[in-house]
Order: sequence, then C-alpha cells, then structure tokens
Amino acid sequence: MTREIRLPEISENVDSGEVIEVLVSEGDTIDKDQSIVELETEKAAFEVPSPLGGKVTEIAVKKGDTIRVGQVILKIETQEREDREKEESTQEKKPSETTAPRKPGEAMRAEETAAIASKESAPAQEPLPASPAVRRKARELGVDLRELEGTGPGGRILAEDVEKRAKQIITSSQGTPTGARTGAPLPDFSRWGETEAKPMSGVRRVTAENVFRAWVSVPHVTQFDRADVTELERFRKKYAKRVEDAGGKLTVTSILLKVCASALKRFPRFNASLDMEKKEIVYKKYIHIGVAVDTERGLLVPVIRHADQKGILELSVELTELAEKTRGKKITPDELQGGNFTISNLGGIGGENFSPIVYAPQVAILGVSRARMEPVYTGDNFAPRLMLPLALSYDHRIIDGADGIRFIRWIAETLENPLMLVFEGGE
Repeated sequence: MTREIRLPEISENVDSGEVIEVLVSEGDTIDKDQSIVELETEKAAFEVPSPLGGKVTEIAVKKGDTIRVGQVILKIETQEREDREKEESTQEKKPSETTAPRKPGEAMRAEETAAIASKESAPAQEPLPASPAVRRKARELGVDLRELEGTGPGGRILAEDVEKRAKQIITSSQGTPTGARTGAPLPDFSRWGETEAKPMSGVRRVTAENVFRAWVSVPHVTQFDRADVTELERFRKKYAKRVEDAGGKLTVTSILLKVCASALKRFPRFNASLDMEKKEIVYKKYIHIGVAVDTERGLLVPVIRHADQKGILELSVELTELAEKTRGKKITPDELQGGNFTISNLGGIGGENFSPIVYAPQVAILGVSRARMEPVYTGDNFAPRLMLPLALSYDHRIIDGADGIRFIRWIAETLENPLMLVFEGGE
C-alpha cells in the first residue's frame, strides 16, 4: 500500500524548516528510521527519519523548499500491515499524544512520526492567523500580535513578523540609529577584485539576530578571574578512564556543569530572568544549563536538563552524547531550548580570555579559555601551577558587581578544591 510520509511535529516552538538536502531518490528502497531529508530550522539542523520502510515512489519536496509540520515529504510503497493503521486511525488524540510523552530534550521516536504518517487521508487543518509557536515567541519578546500585519499566506503572522517588530521596539527604546541596526550600505567591492556573496544559513541568521538583540537590550558587565586547577587536572586524569568506559569524556566543561549547577543553587539570582514589562524577577526552581558547541553551521547550545540532580559521570556522558548529536545534525530544537545559564569553553581552540554575550532571557554566561602553566607565588617561593581563565558576563539590571564577584569566586574556589565536589551530590 502507498503511504505518505509527512513532516512530524518538531517542537512546540518550531512549525517549519528549510530543506537543506534530500537524502533519498525515487525508486530507492529505504529502511525504517533511515534519514530522508536534512532540515534546518531557526534553532538547529538535523535529519528527519522515515517512520516506515519501503520503496520511495514520489518525492514531494526539493532542496531549498520551506516545509511545515504535516506537509508531505514523500510517498512510499510499503508492506506494513493494515491492522496497525486501523488501530492508529481510531485514536482521537493528536499524533504527538498517541505514544508516551517525551521527556524534556528527548528526540522524536519513530512511533510518533508513524502516527503522523497514518493521517495522510485527513484533511489539512485550516491555518490560524498565528501558530502556537508564533504566539509564544510574541509573548517572550513582548510583541502585541494585534499590532502586526502578517506577511504569510492569507495574512498569517509569521515568526519573522514578530522578530521584525521586536527589533523595532528594542532599537526605538535604545535610541539606536538606523545605521547601527542594519549597517551602512556596502560599497561595490567588485571594483577592487572578485567577490562571492552567499546567503546566511538559518542558524547563522538567527544567531546574528539574537546576539544583536541581546547586546542592545542587556547592559553587560564582564567579571574576569582565574582558577588554580592543578589539583583538578590530577583529579580529571585519575578518573578519565572510568568516564570513558561509561561512554563519555571527563572534561573541564563536564566538571563545570556540576560546579555551575551548585553555584546556581547558592546564588538564585543567576538562575532567573527579568521581566521589565511586569517589573518582576522570575526565579526558576529547576537548573538547566546550556553548553555552546561549535559546528560547521555555527554556534549551537544544547541544554543539559536538571544538571543539579546528576553526578559528574552522568553529566560527562550526557554532554558527550549531546555534543555528538549537535555536530552530527541529529539534535532536535527541543534539546536546544530551556537553558537558564550557559557555559562557553573556547579552551580547546586557544586564546587567553574573551567577553561572552548573555543569551537573553538568561542573565549570565560563563566563558572559559585555555589553561596555562604559570609561576605562582605560594608564600615561600614560586611554583608551576595550571591556571584557568574565567570570564563571567551578566545582566547588570538584575546582578550587581559584588554578586558577580562572589559567584565567579565561588566557582574558582570549587575548581581549586575538587574534594568540594563530593559534598555537592552525585557520585
């Protein structure tokens, strides 16, 4: 029988994506869970698996197309038994509810995409003026949808409409000149030599917009410090094999996940968000930490959820898996959302220090550079010590300088005394 494979629900905040590559051809015989298209959304690039196996009879999308949730990707001739389809068709719940709910950050299961595929005979739902994802984005950015004129089909309000309005609000409130928003017109560079213009990827475009919005709306302060990690490095080397046997890598970043999770519990203002419209500080009772990952498509920040409830070994394994998924284009948008605090470690590349930009609506981010062996005066003489540069950027509207110093000092002192980690839970 012929079945239609449709784009499954990606995330509650994402309802469409651009086809970067079609990974199969008409006439191909594919397996269940085999990747069929590579998709890029505002949040990530990842491959979409087929919920069924069989022979591809028709491909309904091409490279460069923007497709929405529920849209047909391809048709497939399959020998799947009809009784399963009948059973699924009797369900009155939404496709995403026909199976057990996903845990936060968990990837889509093939059963969920199969449930969506079984609805090919159902008529397409009439589009609303704004999707739930767009409505949520408008709430987060403080945009009144009633003020917008949608540029989508039938006057539908798109995410781009909301973002454009948010930029207008931000720049007008900051008194930012037009030239600073869009940049001065560029000269004709071809006068001096050959050039090539390439469109920005979705990830790069959104990164540029988010960084600009954060820079003009958040008054940044960056506090620098250094931690003596000589003993921590001995600790790391001692237990690295144990973590490797468990499937992870014991790195400074995975240890910092544990340290920062403890710091956020001790300093709750760093685990909060600022609502200027309501004049409120929103304190979060959960601790989710994002870790910046360098990919060929740009910087992505997968999120480790409930980091305070996990030991260093578990955090190391989870971080390794998430980083691999991110670089391998397997990460889902859900796994890139919900972070309260971010760690950006550039030590593997080099550099002495840098000033990271806060990922609003978060209020702080920790930057880490490469550790170096330096002579340190110990009171009697100089001794070689491994020193780790740290940089804490924070939103000065909610965090005072004294609080920033206390926070980064606590992190540094904990790194300098690895035994303190034993008293913070975990293994």
